[in-house]
Amino acid sequence: MTPVVQTIAVSNRKGGTGKTTVAVNLAAEFAAAGRRVLLVDLDSQSHCAVGLGVKVARGAPTVHDLFRAGAATLESSVRATAYPFLSLAPGDPLFEHGSGFRDQGLLSQALAEPAITDAFDLVILDTPPSLDILLLNALRAAHGVIVPYVPHPLSLEGVKQLMRVLFMIKSGENPDLKIYGLLPVMVAEHIREHRAITGEIEHQFGAPKVLAGIRTDIKLAESFGTGQPIRIYAPKSRAAEDFAALGRTLAGVCEGRAYQ
Repeated sequence: MTPVVQTIAVSNRKGGTGKTTVAVNLAAEFAAAGRRVLLVDLDSQSHCAVGLGVKVARGAPTVHDLFRAGAATLESSVRATAYPFLSLAPGDPLFEHGSGFRDQGLLSQALAEPAITDAFDLVILDTPPSLDILLLNALRAAHGVIVPYVPHPLSLEGVKQLMRVLFMIKSGENPDLKIYGLLPVMVAEHIREHRAITGEIEHQFGAPKVLAGIRTDIKLAESFGTGQPIRIYAPKSRAAEDFAALGRTLAGVCEGRAYQ
């Protein structure tokens, strides 16, 4: 099923690459620009709720209910946040990755429901690092993928592993899937290894695919702890500047004004 709402997956096969930080702050940037955004937390750590200051009561509906027996809808898990135009479908910390229905089209079907297509302009998917039914659902449902990576050798391997999965999905279930960009995070240009790893990624995947990075900034960790996007917590910080620039770049990519 072709995705109806513009949908971006934030993904890397390695954990600890800043996927949730990117998903939360990118969602906040698009919402601040007036787009109606739904952030979907497919990772059972459920950290998107933490980053947006949303309290999820035990037993409350979550996006993971789609993958359990029953007649759950994505709409039932959606809740407003404190930020205009930004809603969240939180994850369930008790969901076991690898369990649930094996249908790779569940999320695509849910995103095509009128309750979602009528309410939102953009969906951002925070994905788990594990190669399971949740990640496969996300990549089948997405128009494009953002791949955050820390400039470290292990992250390079995570990018390579994800690219193999993307090739599999593009060769089958979602041939129109695009790579919207490889995004270095926690970047420190004065560190030689950071420059070397990004240079290697540019060499392997093409320099135009590598987005301007998110610089190392303690304000990002602080903002997550307070449940606020960086643009609210520290609007003049370098991380806020970087995410604002990322939002502008991806707006152009999503609208077809930049590379595909």
